[in-house]
Amino acid sequence: MSVLMGEPAISGMLESLSRDQQHAAINKFIQGELAVERQKIDLLQQQGSHQSMGGPMDTRRPETLEIDISRHKGTDEDSLLRWFVELDDAIRARHIEGLKLHDPNVFESLGILKSRLKETFEPQRAEFKARSALLRLKKGKRDLQAYAQHLRYLASSVTENPVDEHTFINVFIYGLVDGSVKTYMFREDFHTQEKAIAYTEQEDFSLRQSQANSSNYRPTRRQETGGPEPMDPCYIESENSRSLSHKRMARYHRCQKIGHYAHECSVPSTATRPKTERDDHQWSRKGPRRGSNNVAKPRQQVGPPKNGQGQ
Repeated sequence: MSVLMGEPAISGMLESLSRDQQHAAINKFIQGELAVERQKIDLLQQQGSHQSMGGPMDTRRPETLEIDISRHKGTDEDSLLRWFVELDDAIRARHIEGLKLHDPNVFESLGILKSRLKETFEPQRAEFKARSALLRLKKGKRDLQAYAQHLRYLASSVTENPVDEHTFINVFIYGLVDGSVKTYMFREDFHTQEKAIAYTEQEDFSLRQSQANSSNYRPTRRQETGGPEPMDPCYIESENSRSLSHKRMARYHRCQKIGHYAHECSVPSTATRPKTERDDHQWSRKGPRRGSNNVAKPRQQVGPPKNGQGQ
């Protein structure tokens, strides 16, 4: 006590205090010294246990992360509530707490500043509009990653009554384009939105790979063995269908009827084609062709002459 308090202080205490008060002061001083020594012993024991386990005692300050925050432009597309979410994330990343979040000369607290900014700059029914856009969002022709990112942006804009996981998953799956990926997603059960997005991206990638591989597929060439090469049955069927269609539409020179080939026709090949009215009309207009044998000849009378003709 004399080292800490000095001899004049101790002599004054002995002269002014009674005997019981002196004993109480000495006892209090001793108890305080014992408590300090116990704390030192506990700290040494903790350091020894950390060293024995091979892990050094970490007494460093937590590392801070500086995050850039986008400026709020005050437009309808730029949500003020979502900007507040970005601000809170940046504050937590930099471990800004306590008195650093308010200034008595500017604003009392960060919450009061947010409420005033919301009353002044937030458009009317902004959260309702963001929720409506989220519920009617469709993928359309956009990429799957862009569709998922736009859905996340709209969900983050709804801050007062956030969209739950099941609603987000239902909207995400329902907005996909009809196909095998959407059918597969309806068969599965997902509990988190990120898991649903990851599964959808995997299925979409597998579908694209299968389509690319099937379009570039080329069958291996057969080794030449010297024998007859087998014919593709599909080629036989296509040739048969082509020949049948040609057979149905063709008109042949023997009988001028359709539905059969010339070698199947029952009309003899030496038979002449029946004369039609069209042929008579062409003969009367043009006459016989040059060099043809179809020249009009005088009729020869057969039999004896009548009434002295031919004498």
